[in-house]
Amino acid sequence: MTDRDRPKKPFRPAGKKPWRPEGAGRPEGTGKATPWPRKDGGGPGHGGGAGRGGAGKRPFRPPPRDHDGPAILYGWHTVKAALENPQRRFHRLLATENAARRLEEDGVALPVTPEVVRPETIDGMVGPDAVHQGLLAEADPLDSPDIQDLPAEGLILVLDQITDPHNVGAILRSAAAFAVAAVVTTARHSPEATGVLAKAASGALDLVPIVTVGNLSRALTTLKDNGWMTVGLDSAGDADLAATPLRGPLALVVGAEGKGLRHLTRQTCDAVARIDLPGKITSLNVSNATALALYVASTRLASGA
Repeated sequence: MTDRDRPKKPFRPAGKKPWRPEGAGRPEGTGKATPWPRKDGGGPGHGGGAGRGGAGKRPFRPPPRDHDGPAILYGWHTVKAALENPQRRFHRLLATENAARRLEEDGVALPVTPEVVRPETIDGMVGPDAVHQGLLAEADPLDSPDIQDLPAEGLILVLDQITDPHNVGAILRSAAAFAVAAVVTTARHSPEATGVLAKAASGALDLVPIVTVGNLSRALTTLKDNGWMTVGLDSAGDADLAATPLRGPLALVVGAEGKGLRHLTRQTCDAVARIDLPGKITSLNVSNATALALYVASTRLASGA
């Protein structure tokens, strides 16, 4: 056999092993071959892959909150509104150099001396994905007014066990935009006025009083005895809110995500209305529906309808 007739060996770059499928050359049942180390540190035991021993980066979990301790407020609008609220009592104020300079340039009076820190310090308290904008404050929660003390005028919101802090924060922001006099919520099955809720409210937490009650149906009865008209919002309401007779002072009652108004809440309201929409999607997120209801109600009250 001449050299020309001999079978040629495949070309292999010097120093490189031929590729083999995982598990090749191993006895059956021994599992996969050990993968090559990855540049990102992935693979078993490196925290970069899936499965036990490599489940990836753990999600951030804030340290356990002392429910009797201070509220955590972060973000520019949230902290600035709190600093401008004379009712707030502060324990700490953390600020990056840029945020501290901005507070000074805006002429914000500081009730406590800020601790100038790096952004990573605040990241460690609220999580790397939280948009804190270099500001974090620890302050006492605001006192809850008594529902009996609410002046019988204007428009208020009543929340029937809405539990998502993003939604409650967005509702507070809409309440501030429509000059709502107060937001009534339950002591249980409601998020605390801190952290994510405060950030989502974007400063409204210090602009709209939050009235906390133990029993919502009794609170609605108290409002009615004090002259308030109570209108529940529900997709199965008797009529469109735009066609429902309204008068002030008015309390709009909003039901929980997915569940809507509880049975006793519906029974206690003077009327239950819906929001008719012209499009193919006939339901909205609770915070969006609340904003739309506030627009309809405040417009009609202003026109005397």
